Amino acid sequence: MAILFSLVARGSVVLAEFTSTATNASAIARQILEKIPGNDDSHVSYSQDRYIFHVKRTDGLTVLCMADDTAGRRIPFAFLEEIHQRFVRTYGRAVHSAQAYAMNDEFSRVLSQQMEYFTNDPNADRINRLKGEMSQVRNVMIENIDKVLERGDRLELLVDKTTNMQGNTFRFRKQARRFRNTVWWRNVKLTIALIVLLLVIVYVVLAFVCHGLTLPTCL
Repeated sequence: MAILFSLVARGSVVLAEFTSTATNASAIARQILEKIPGNDDSHVSYSQDRYIFHVKRTDGLTVLCMADDTAGRRIPFAFLEEIHQRFVRTYGRAVHSAQAYAMNDEFSRVLSQQMEYFTNDPNADRINRLKGEMSQVRNVMIENIDKVLERGDRLELLVDKTTNMQGNTFRFRKQARRFRNTVWWRNVKLTIALIVLLLVIVYVVLAFVCHGLTLPTCL
């Protein structure tokens, strides 16, 4: 499961975006922003190949992310909700008049950090399970992207396949770190045991030698 791309926009004006891999998701996301019907608040998802574009629009501010289809809906929309809250809290009314990419230098780092967190940290899903699924997300239907884009206009989604390995790589590193810690502690315990054994042997040898030296005196 991975969130590979995300952006924040006012209408079709992109204010900040971040991608974790080589992909043309940004171009497709712009097409989606231009074609989303109406101006009402909404939660929608559009599928293309094995990837899904999830969109949350609230009070004229749109937050969008692209994830692979194994991510489901809860985590991507929890990510979008978190990003929306952070963006509004950080920039306030400035979002209504900001120029394109005005917040990109600063907020793209936030997008990167939160994409990493919601992709790899199991606490992200655990927290949202405790909160319960957002009622809006339960009713989100995943439609084919052809619903909003004409076939002739639709770009073919290109994604660097090596990115799909990121989640597995993260888990492998975590398991490898745990294994190294286990081996290290085993070596420490073995070293302590050997030191104790050596001290016991030295004590026994010294006791035997001292006993042999004192024996003639006693006679």
